[in-house]
Amino acid sequence: MQARLNVVALLGPEAISTMQALGKLTENGSVPPRTLRLVHLRASQINGCSVCVDLDRRFSRSTDTDERLFLVAAWRDAPVFSDAERAALALTEAVTRLADRSDPVPDEVWNEAARHYDERALATLVLMIAVANTWNRVNVATRQVAGEWAKSAEAKALADKTAANAH
Repeated sequence: MQARLNVVALLGPEAISTMQALGKLTENGSVPPRTLRLVHLRASQINGCSVCVDLDRRFSRSTDTDERLFLVAAWRDAPVFSDAERAALALTEAVTRLADRSDPVPDEVWNEAARHYDERALATLVLMIAVANTWNRVNVATRQVAGEWAKSAEAKALADKTAANAH
């Protein structure tokens, strides 16, 4: 498989850094990073974004178990997620699949999320879902290749930094 175009080369590195900055805003909320990773992974699974699914797997290794990562696609039937994580995953599915129903984000889904997260955390979740969906749409539309980013100098530097922080 070959990418249709190189988004970074055509739009410049500031496009990527702007998207990364938007995603970084989610770190300022009270939602655990582990939950945010699950949210990003679930949106990426729904959208069929192999690049983001691959990256979520790589980045989540230090914060989550393989079992939980494998079970995100079947979270409703998996006993490994907390009620708060389930509410975040349900919200993710609703917001990602806006066109699938007449009431895209039903009150029952929103209210369950609001039971577990305050307004700032809800805003953080909605922003993370939006960021994930944006990355997914760019990657899927341009047929970015999973694993290619992992070979870049930026990825190697990030992996080194992550490894250093783990010790």
